[in-house]
Amino acid sequence: MDIKLELPQDDLPLMANTSHILVKHYVLDLDVDFKSQIIEGTLVLFFQPGNRYRKKSSSTEETCRSESNEACKFRMPEPCHVPVPNTRTFSSKMRYNDFAICGKGEEKTSGKDGNHDNRGQASGISSSKYCCDTGIHGSEDFLLVLDCCDLSVLKVEEVDVAAVPGIEKFTRSPKLRVVSELRNQIVHELVTLPADRWREQLDYYACCSQAPGCGELLFDIDSWSLQIRKTGAQTATDFPHAIRIWYRTKPQGRSVTWTSDQSGRPCVYTMGSPINNRALFPCQEPPVAMSTWQATVRAAASFVVLMSGENSAKPTQLREGSLSWHYYVTMPMPASTFTIAVGSWTEMKPETCSSNDLAAEISFSTSEADFRYAGICGHVEYPCRFQDTSATTQEVIPHRVFAPVCLKGACQQTLLQLLSPCLSAAHSVLGTHPFPRLDVLIVPANFPSLGMASPHIVFLSQSTLTGGSHLCGIRLCHEIAHAWFGLAIGARDWTEEWLSEGFATHLEDVFWAKAQKLAPHEAQEQQELRACLRWRRLQDELQNSPEEMQVLRPNKEKTGHMSDSGSSVIKHGLNSEKVFMQVHYLKGYFLLRFLAGRLGDNTYFSFLRKFVHTCHGQLILSQDFLQMLLENIPEEKRLDLSVESISRDWLESSGLPQPLQTDLQAGAECRLVRQVDAEVAKWNQLNRRPRKRKRRGTEEVFEKVRHRWCELIVKHKYTKAYKHVEKFLLEDQAMGIYLYGELMVHEDARQQRLARTCFELTKELMDRCSAQVVAEMLF
Repeated sequence: MDIKLELPQDDLPLMANTSHILVKHYVLDLDVDFKSQIIEGTLVLFFQPGNRYRKKSSSTEETCRSESNEACKFRMPEPCHVPVPNTRTFSSKMRYNDFAICGKGEEKTSGKDGNHDNRGQASGISSSKYCCDTGIHGSEDFLLVLDCCDLSVLKVEEVDVAAVPGIEKFTRSPKLRVVSELRNQIVHELVTLPADRWREQLDYYACCSQAPGCGELLFDIDSWSLQIRKTGAQTATDFPHAIRIWYRTKPQGRSVTWTSDQSGRPCVYTMGSPINNRALFPCQEPPVAMSTWQATVRAAASFVVLMSGENSAKPTQLREGSLSWHYYVTMPMPASTFTIAVGSWTEMKPETCSSNDLAAEISFSTSEADFRYAGICGHVEYPCRFQDTSATTQEVIPHRVFAPVCLKGACQQTLLQLLSPCLSAAHSVLGTHPFPRLDVLIVPANFPSLGMASPHIVFLSQSTLTGGSHLCGIRLCHEIAHAWFGLAIGARDWTEEWLSEGFATHLEDVFWAKAQKLAPHEAQEQQELRACLRWRRLQDELQNSPEEMQVLRPNKEKTGHMSDSGSSVIKHGLNSEKVFMQVHYLKGYFLLRFLAGRLGDNTYFSFLRKFVHTCHGQLILSQDFLQMLLENIPEEKRLDLSVESISRDWLESSGLPQPLQTDLQAGAECRLVRQVDAEVAKWNQLNRRPRKRKRRGTEEVFEKVRHRWCELIVKHKYTKAYKHVEKFLLEDQAMGIYLYGELMVHEDARQQRLARTCFELTKELMDRCSAQVVAEMLF
């Protein structure tokens, strides 16, 4: 069935009917095959009916019936010859040893037959008024809708959780005679276990995920979703609360990138936006679907598996030449934050191992014995670090660095030395680290940005390793800031990206100043200079982007609204140019800078720490932050500020806000700004003089400003240095995309030839959005 809704081409649909049923936990059991460039295996989902589930009105039923009956017809599952491990034999003594999957057979899950591929139809979804989007339409069956694309689904079945030994303690009512009700009650009791029983909960999730199937379910796929139903289950309450999906990814799937690292070895990693993880596993994409997960991933022994996980996984050898890695997460988060990277990574360690680092590694581990309550949190119950006294005082969390071995020297010279001071600086500003550990991975050259943060893991571009510590330190601080803003505190509506990127951009300066141990006046001067540079970047972006893309809150008063089913649409979510825009970073940064100026830094950051403690583990909208902020502003400083005025002037308008224009005039008086202006004037004057001496040391002078150097080469058509531009485009794809535009805009044949040559050499390695944008520039 292909659910229809007319959408602008660049809008991203979120299909999952999260108002009716919610995934509480995912168990992934996957094999990574680099030869076929496929990830395949099983996904077990544990559900809980949503609070908003209700019967549809007669008008909705009438609308549904008026639709083509064909839209609601499902195919019966075709014979699917998939080897299924024998999971009917359980031992009552089996335990979840370090969260290794219990009862796991070694047979690889693969199947060529019964492959229900996506049908590649035109993009379309259904709003809640349409047939089969929700729960009850007279005698119709309940329909589970998951976000999914670029996947081959082989089989869907109900899981017989009642077959797990010892599970009977989760059956409260002895009167239940209907087996399906018994299974659902078991899952309900399991997903609602208190936080101090998290280890037992993970144990049973693992064992339940290996329980036998007890009946195949009807399913179908369209362009953006997987739809599943069980004959006779007319409500979300009746629908199976534990199902298993057998599936495989596709080599061209948009959630992962198959490529080679800087040493030429194969690797694969998740890309994040724009479609997040729906081409990695079927899931509920709307951010309100907060879930936990655990994953077992098998790969050849030469590969290392890194993942969003609270544990630093140690591999287990299954058979010769194959290793298994297991990770878990107990803090509920949107499925979009799940991240995986598999490659021939090498852990980079300092030349001399610090005893302090070792102490940090062993000083904290989440366990029932150490669990302490230091206050009441506003989120759903989970083993929260903000409630653990040993975690709240931990300035530096355990951390590791991974990269191809050829980058060992660069990592030791810069990144390894920066992690501890940057983590400590972040703690001094915001307090408790939301996550217990951090891995940092230097990703391949085709990674389209300078960095990306996910729970427990940060991706950094190799471009951050050049030019000394400043670029690396600033970017590292930005990604560390996302642990609080973007991950621990998320936006309830994804169109409000500024709640993540604006905060991270504002905080990166503060963290970096503290990491460098700058005096207050030095920190202020550095931040004023960076503000002036950002102001110029923002002006350029506003002059060269559509007005509708400049608005931080494009849905305005409808922000956060969903359909009755929970489905929604992300405006411009598929716009390839949006990935490279910085409006949400820069306008968000300047709004927070403006507010901090009104309150004073001490008052503002004291409030921010309070806000983090109050809102971690939750989703927010702009007005939640602004309302709480204004309640903490002394009356004499509030003046004309209100949620409405800030939203109108900063969030819901295009262009440059008036307060920003006034604010930057004062910044121009900063000593460092005047010093830079004077230096620029001096060099401009020197460049006008005739020179006979040959320039020396060009490479050394410009090594720290390679991107700007390349821009100048292009602008002045300095042909002798075109090799530097070529090298930058080939090796620094995270920053190089903007250079393609510079090469084309001057309409110089040689420059355009250089751009097209470099693109031909790299286009197969580029991510899809980057390649699309560059191709539009060149052809």
